[in-house]
Amino acid sequence: MKLGEKQRLLVIKRVEFGIYLAEHEDDETRVLLPAKQVPENTRVGDELEVFLYKDSKDRLIATTNEPYLMLGQTAVLKVLEVGKIGAFLDWGLEKDLFLPFKEMTAKVQPEDEILVTLYIDKSRRLCATMKGIYDLLEKDSPYEKGMNVSGRVYEFSDNFGTFVAVDDKYSAMIPAFEDCSHLRIGDVIEARITNVKPDGKLDLTLREKAYLQMDADAQKVLEVIDEYAGVLPFNDKASPEVIKREIQMSKNAFKRAVGHLYKERKIEITEKSIRKL
Repeated sequence: MKLGEKQRLLVIKRVEFGIYLAEHEDDETRVLLPAKQVPENTRVGDELEVFLYKDSKDRLIATTNEPYLMLGQTAVLKVLEVGKIGAFLDWGLEKDLFLPFKEMTAKVQPEDEILVTLYIDKSRRLCATMKGIYDLLEKDSPYEKGMNVSGRVYEFSDNFGTFVAVDDKYSAMIPAFEDCSHLRIGDVIEARITNVKPDGKLDLTLREKAYLQMDADAQKVLEVIDEYAGVLPFNDKASPEVIKREIQMSKNAFKRAVGHLYKERKIEITEKSIRKL
């Protein structure tokens, strides 16, 4: 009996409330398929393909309904409600799928659509987790550098960046130096591929190509200078970490924007600062 998977089982016995299934005719381990799910004209001795999970009383039960998610897979599921110990997700079956708080990578809210996978907990029950998605995503996408793609945010990392599942199935990431503070887990974004790594993983950016992005970046730099009363306490030689923290852009993008403003004579660059003219 394979919990969380589809398998073909033999019809052993018919009762008023359904049929019992087993792997073999003389097998003592049997599972109930409720009457409302039994296909018409099913007879003892037939084989049926079913999915096995546990009902609200923690009993192993079979279903001919199609779950949105099985073991070893990922799927986007809707959050139905959030309770005291976790959230409950719609996965296409009568009993909702439980997502414990400890398996969340971020807080979720009702109506959120999040990428999850399935695991069996210590009590031999099927539960959802937002962790481990990275290892299950595919790396053979049909996309190339420069293409625009759609993806879903599934995890944030201070060290690496924002992890995204392109088309909800291909492995991708927005690097840490890009500002993604406005994003939430589950958000669907439009991004551009900046690199396809040798292993097939995708690097993404939310930014336009450099020559298109420069005006927006220059405006943002001016806004930050205004926040410092017209004098930014560092220049374009500052460390990437300082620039990321204060401006939320990469050092290269910052230098392009500063150069653009300097050529337009909107700023003055000193040894330790940038002053608005």
